[in-house]
Amino acid sequence: MMKWIALFAALASGGAAMAQGKAEPPRWSIAIHGGAGTLERKDMTAEKDAAYRAALQAALDAGKSVLAKGGSSLDAVTAVVRVLEEDPKFNAGKGAVYTWEGTHELDAAIMDGRTRAAGAIAGVTTVRSPILLARKVMEDSPHVMLAGRGAEQFADEKGLELVPNSWFDTPERLDALERMKAKKLSALDVDLKFGTVGAVALDAKGNLAAATSTGGMTGKRWGRVGDAPLIGAGTYAENGTCAVSATGWGEYFIRVGVARTICARMSMKGESAQVAADATLADVAKLGGDGGVIVAGANGDVVFGIEAGGMYRARATSAGVNEVAIYRDE
Repeated sequence: MMKWIALFAALASGGAAMAQGKAEPPRWSIAIHGGAGTLERKDMTAEKDAAYRAALQAALDAGKSVLAKGGSSLDAVTAVVRVLEEDPKFNAGKGAVYTWEGTHELDAAIMDGRTRAAGAIAGVTTVRSPILLARKVMEDSPHVMLAGRGAEQFADEKGLELVPNSWFDTPERLDALERMKAKKLSALDVDLKFGTVGAVALDAKGNLAAATSTGGMTGKRWGRVGDAPLIGAGTYAENGTCAVSATGWGEYFIRVGVARTICARMSMKGESAQVAADATLADVAKLGGDGGVIVAGANGDVVFGIEAGGMYRARATSAGVNEVAIYRDE
């Protein structure tokens, strides 16, 4: 008789929890992006659509593999960005856009939500993996950001792979620069999207991390640096709150302090990741900017905020979620 009473009690308890929607939060979660902008179905062939989705899934799988084995969020976001930096479809690493002078200047940042340690680099021209250099700055230097020749000297001293600037060349990016100059277009008109890449993750120990890497904007001049390597603008992570990686018109994301603002709204106003992301991007839009963000919350939420036609994006959780999307209405 006592066994039946215990069984009914357990069933009643489980039913009450389900009725109240108290599902267990995921042990780990991850979101990635490959740029936001004017991404519409009419401009994409079936082959190109499939290629981008496969590339996003491959990068997502790299991060998922780390987290599923109990690895850190920091290692997961690094793994994702490394994959995307090697893929010429994205504006980071191998696929970086050209400056006005016909070279490549790379920026990246990474942040550990556990300690709020951060590393960033800007204006680098010969380092094959900007995100690995940003992580080295965080872990093996007393600084947060290094730029230009000094960053490259540091990379050489730390044994990171150096390549000729021409290694980053791709025909598609060169064509974009040539069209920009010939037709006197803006970077936005010639690119149609911001190809910055990034990742955010929550690991099984509750630690958050964010990473972002970019080649900037086509035809940029005078050593221009956008929001991606700026902690608090394009990249931010803080345990107990959120991790953010942004992609968009950097000048506006810097002025709004997008990444830190999203986390501040969540911690100070109690907003969900989605509400905070949407409200912050609405502020960017008021100023005239656009773009998108990915946000990982301390509760396991992974959300997308989009103030553009679309965003190359994907997310996964230990609860079985696995989504890849491009267009805004997906």
